[in-house]
Amino acid sequence: MASEICRRVDELAGISEEAGRLTRTFLSPQQMQASDRVTDWMRQAGMQARIDAIGNVVGRYEGDRLGLPALFLGSHLDTVRDAGKYDGPLGVVTAIACVDALNRENIRLPFAIEVIGFSDEEGVRFGATMLGSDAVAGTFDDAVLNRTDDSQVTMRDAMVAYGLDPNGVGLAARHRNEVLAYAELHIEQGPVLEAKGLPVGCVTAINGASRYRVELTGTAGHAGTVPMGGRRDALAAAAEGVLAVETLCSGEDGLVGTIGRIEALPGAVNVIPGRARFTIDIRAPVDAQRERAVAAVLKRFAEIAAGRGVGIAIEKLYEMPAAPCAPWLMDQIDSAIADAGITPFRLPSGAGHDGLAMKAIADIAMIFVRCEKGISHNPAEAITAADAETGARVLLNFIRNFKVPV
Repeated sequence: MASEICRRVDELAGISEEAGRLTRTFLSPQQMQASDRVTDWMRQAGMQARIDAIGNVVGRYEGDRLGLPALFLGSHLDTVRDAGKYDGPLGVVTAIACVDALNRENIRLPFAIEVIGFSDEEGVRFGATMLGSDAVAGTFDDAVLNRTDDSQVTMRDAMVAYGLDPNGVGLAARHRNEVLAYAELHIEQGPVLEAKGLPVGCVTAINGASRYRVELTGTAGHAGTVPMGGRRDALAAAAEGVLAVETLCSGEDGLVGTIGRIEALPGAVNVIPGRARFTIDIRAPVDAQRERAVAAVLKRFAEIAAGRGVGIAIEKLYEMPAAPCAPWLMDQIDSAIADAGITPFRLPSGAGHDGLAMKAIADIAMIFVRCEKGISHNPAEAITAADAETGARVLLNFIRNFKVPV
């Protein structure tokens, strides 16, 4: 299966909005082109295929009777800007390859299989993530339809131009009784499996995340005339806060903290910064762990601000609870990994995935595939054909032996 999987991933990587680099965003003509290609592959694999009300590509392979509840598989077809080619599409094309293998053997299982290529997970165009899976899970927020992209096009207008009805997004929603479980194969996007010398692993949870914007207000002044002891330097306070995040989020398994953006104002080489802004992203596989870290970080920020005599304002931007994978599904993935002759290994996902949304209507599971040096969201993103083959074999083992506990 590996050669066909890799060929199709390469083919999708050639469908881009930008010459020389991979960018494919929600509701773009390139997304439509990629969706048409995936629809064709689904039909060739014996599935009925359609585009749903949010632009997801949905393929259905019936079970041994028509209309049975389905095991949902899939990932996303959109990308970040200047992306790697495996993040998202690998999971879609591998799931299609597994269904194709069943179809070639004329195997029908006691459940249906549905493969979904989600139309938006990355949130690049409109700044709202997991739009495709939110719609399927029935948790889509209609307010997002009024968001605009960089060209000031609203999502509502973009949907109309794409041929979709923005008032009909709810038609994409699926009910819990239709879905037996949701499983996704994805590159790890981290270095753990490579460090362990393992081609695949079983995910324990998709980490919860808390994001904040912090603004510190001091006093701008002349860089040459204000003595060091008399300064209210907002950037110096921010720097102490950055190091506090690093310290407070180190030493616990699974907990990570990141300052992804920082800005100093007025931003002149000879002016003491009177204001500084930065963002915080704190993630952990267990919500209580993340919440403790957030509380400790915010407390420390208040202490830093008071000690340096600067004002502080903190705005919560985003909070998403952790999505634990279901133990009964993890056990079946471990068995599928062992059947492939590989030692089962479990690890959390630091990145967000469509399972965060799908958790609203189904138990979830994930299979991670090793990626080179843990690099992702980067053109250097890479896996080997051998690992693609192993991932496909594990997913197919999982599908063949899938059972819902009584």
